Amino acid sequence: MTVTRRNFLRGTAAGTILAAAPAIVGRARADDAIKAGIILDQSGGLDIYGQPMVDAVRLAAKEINDDGGLLGRPLELIFYDGQSSTQFYSQYATEAATREQVDVVQAGITSASREAVRPILGRYQTLYFYNTQYEGGVCDRNVFCTGSTPAQTVQKLVPYTMNKWGKKVYVVAADYNYGHITSDWVVKYARDHGGEAVGVEYFPLDVTDFGPSINKIQAAKPDLVISVLVGGAHVSFYRQWAAAGMKSEIPMASTTFGVGNEHLLMSAEEGDGMIVAYGYLEELGSAANKAFLDRFHAMHGDDAPYVNELAIRSYEGLYLWAEAVKLAGTAERMPVIEALESGLAFDGPSGRVEIDPKTHHIVQDVYLAELKDQQFSILETYPRQPPADTDLVCDLIANPNDATFYFENGLEAAGIK
Repeated sequence: MTVTRRNFLRGTAAGTILAAAPAIVGRARADDAIKAGIILDQSGGLDIYGQPMVDAVRLAAKEINDDGGLLGRPLELIFYDGQSSTQFYSQYATEAATREQVDVVQAGITSASREAVRPILGRYQTLYFYNTQYEGGVCDRNVFCTGSTPAQTVQKLVPYTMNKWGKKVYVVAADYNYGHITSDWVVKYARDHGGEAVGVEYFPLDVTDFGPSINKIQAAKPDLVISVLVGGAHVSFYRQWAAAGMKSEIPMASTTFGVGNEHLLMSAEEGDGMIVAYGYLEELGSAANKAFLDRFHAMHGDDAPYVNELAIRSYEGLYLWAEAVKLAGTAERMPVIEALESGLAFDGPSGRVEIDPKTHHIVQDVYLAELKDQQFSILETYPRQPPADTDLVCDLIANPNDATFYFENGLEAAGIK
């Protein structure tokens, strides 16, 4: 793996990152540590996403530590369990920024958790990385978003599946920002490509009974279903869909299936045929990815989880920040932000990820895949996809003081729908 940025030297000084939380193991003294707060859901309904992300962060930290460190100093990773609660996210973000005075926070899975911590970290001028795929639209100089956005993935998924199965789309989605706004994008992309949404339904994260919805879908007679469901409870939808005999009648695609490793919780009969699009899949055949997986399994053993986009973005997000620290020669917030804005890039397991200075999102490769026998087979690859959705509303070069979530009230409010 290599790290580069435009118009700058390729190799930078090495440093030390340690994966202990909060203890430090290494050559430098603990009082000389650079600190990172990691707030992720290790319990609650969203732990299916959080645990692989934590494991990936630990590996990145170990590797950078083994390579010599950050500016000759260790980095203390301080882990907090968000417990799938925005209240805990707010509490821990405040604690990380004030009591621990961390140099960066890497945190959040849901949009609600992100929006709970973002203003707190902005107030305390603590740099924030959000490493989860999401609905797009965050425009904040203090924030870097490494997860894929709908223009990078959903815009590929919708036309591909409509061309394959038909133009009438039914959407089932989680009842919060991600579900609502991503559903707006699904509807927009369907219309842009000559299709229509014949139904859109939203479900709270704790809903497990989807029988009435399945009946509605049968009555609507769509050509395909697109799932924007989230969390452990919503896995019930896929099982109930298969049990009702619907898999053979109406095919399905998803913007989220697999990033919680749902495909391993279900049988092949329940999951086969699902089509997805992400910035990373464990099945990528590149030499860099195979080498990464060898290291990941060596560290985490037989219990190592499937590595999904959320996990790999956590791994690459920590590396991007660490390389910016080395490039800046300091862990201070503004020099690190400026280093990231220089066009810093990292060659990781997913391919090359490069910071877009205008939006603070990443340019990335995208992979469209189909599930068969609990494994994803790559169907299409789309190199260097920009965050074109957020680019419509965000220009941090022209407006560096912006700190807005433009899609908070939907695409229509942002003048897009």
